[in-house]
Amino acid sequence: MPSFAPLKNDTFLRALLRQPTEYTPVWLMRQAGRYLPEYRATRARAGSFMGLATNPDLATEVTLQPIDRYPLDAAILFSDILTVPDAMGLGLYFVEGEGPKFQRPLKTEDDVKALRLPEAGSLDYVFKAVTQIRTELNGRVPLIGFSGSPWTLACYMVEGQGSREFHTIKKMLYSRPDLMHHILETNARAVAEYLNAQIDAGAQAVMIFDSWGGALADGAYQQFSLHYMQKVVAQLQREKDGVKIPAVVFTKGGGHWAEDIAQIGADAMGLDWTADIGKVRALVGDKMALQGNLDPAILFASPEQIRAEVVRVLDGFGKHNTGHVFNLGHGISQFTPPESVSAMVEAVHSHSRSLRAA
Repeated sequence: MPSFAPLKNDTFLRALLRQPTEYTPVWLMRQAGRYLPEYRATRARAGSFMGLATNPDLATEVTLQPIDRYPLDAAILFSDILTVPDAMGLGLYFVEGEGPKFQRPLKTEDDVKALRLPEAGSLDYVFKAVTQIRTELNGRVPLIGFSGSPWTLACYMVEGQGSREFHTIKKMLYSRPDLMHHILETNARAVAEYLNAQIDAGAQAVMIFDSWGGALADGAYQQFSLHYMQKVVAQLQREKDGVKIPAVVFTKGGGHWAEDIAQIGADAMGLDWTADIGKVRALVGDKMALQGNLDPAILFASPEQIRAEVVRVLDGFGKHNTGHVFNLGHGISQFTPPESVSAMVEAVHSHSRSLRAA
């Protein structure tokens, strides 16, 4: 078992567990990424996105880049949500300018019936990266592990690539729900095992990204996305070596399902920028922490406008010293000026401290 340095800044973990914090912690979805020149340089050395993601040394390097640049309160493993279906044999590849695709999507009943959990060892490169990142962080901030949700993974597995309309998977969902449930059941087991292995390797919190749950109709969301995230959460290690491991779930476009999401047993719920964080807090604040929910586009504005919008989100959450992790409502744009992130992080830390002093 790896042994790690003691944690110096646990503000993020305490906020997820709704314990008091001196200020509101902040990290960014996609914080290790294309908006940073140092990331682009490492990516060029790697030769390809998957060359970067599958090399623990390089994945460690890019995970630490934003931590070295900004006073963020958490690091997140550099990886991709599609590592799991790739390890199930679907053949992940990337087309420049078009995003991820699968060579062998689930098109027929036989394809679905043949679906298996990832082969042993096929994701070891991820777990090696987790241990290496946690070691090199040396206790500075906690490390977040993550996975795509069963439904979001299924969208790529059935469509074969990203989609705007989701015609193929929705046709399966409505005409052959038995096949859809088989895929989702398999994915839920794979995701739970994957996240637990990240926890064993050193992840101190885990997050489930349900990027496409918001594409579902009411009713279908609860049956085909939320139900399977609940299955994952129920299988997670929630404690490691006597320390709690918080779990965060994030459905993009899911703010109107907040009360349903609050029932599944996770510690925190991510919100995108379309949700009113104050209203959601009033609904679920006694059940889970909230993470979010600045519009990423504000980072193209002036430092004064960024600060004003940060203040609006923090004031919207209210004068509470528990249960809020500041984040964007979705991943940071690759075109974001790096100095905008400095302005945002500084505003979060300073205004949240002043709110607690008021």
